[in-house]
Amino acid sequence: MNLFNIQGHVVVITGGTGVLGREIGKYLAMESAHVVLLGRKEEVGKQLAENIQQQGGDAIFMQCDVTDSQSVQRVCDAVIDKYGKVDALLNAAGGNMPGATISPTGTFLDIQIEEFQKVLNVNLTGTIIPTQVFLKPMIEAHKGSIVNFSSMASFRPLTRVMGYGNAKAAINNLTAFLANEVATKFCPEIRVNAIAPGFFLTNQNRALLTNPDGSLTERGNDVIRQTPFKRFGKPEELCGTIHYLISDASSFVTGTVSVVDGGFNIFTM
Repeated sequence: MNLFNIQGHVVVITGGTGVLGREIGKYLAMESAHVVLLGRKEEVGKQLAENIQQQGGDAIFMQCDVTDSQSVQRVCDAVIDKYGKVDALLNAAGGNMPGATISPTGTFLDIQIEEFQKVLNVNLTGTIIPTQVFLKPMIEAHKGSIVNFSSMASFRPLTRVMGYGNAKAAINNLTAFLANEVATKFCPEIRVNAIAPGFFLTNQNRALLTNPDGSLTERGNDVIRQTPFKRFGKPEELCGTIHYLISDASSFVTGTVSVVDGGFNIFTM
């Protein structure tokens, strides 16, 4: 028996057009899963799905706003119509905004509440809504795996990224809460876990960690100094952990936050 076999699994990925989401989607499609990429950028998403198809994988793109229940429900209905089930949901949608971040010369008093709320909305509410919607077909099937996306900022209060860190800390709490809630009230065959990537260069943090010429910013140097592996992560290095969490290899694992960070979170002076 191959515990890691995900052939035929229907995997929905929110934030599927992001740097991490697209790499994970491509990997899972190459492992014979049916991948549904969700995102707001229709042209980008359709091109990503087409590229995966050209390489022999099964992937489609559906435009979706994870903060809009009706939008997510419409997509879920379409997925069920096409595949008849949902085996896994990866809540990879998220992001940050300048107004929810403190500049090097700024203070907490400069936080813009409207943008702070938007960051909470896309990261936290944008995880809750898809989970509510896609959990229903999993309950009907008595099986499923949900993987939320956390962050290094969830474990300790990293300077500057207050809004993002607050939202990701809530993701860890939500993951633990849902793991118990789902297992005890619906079905113990449905698992809820999270993955906490370390520092990977994405569209959101590239300017924070690197200069236009590719050299490291002061913050980028701080990250590398505190990472025992002395480098940023590569998006494909998340794929093995995701594969494990959505496969039967993790059938007795729920409520956990799997860290993939090159040792950043355990670094001590």
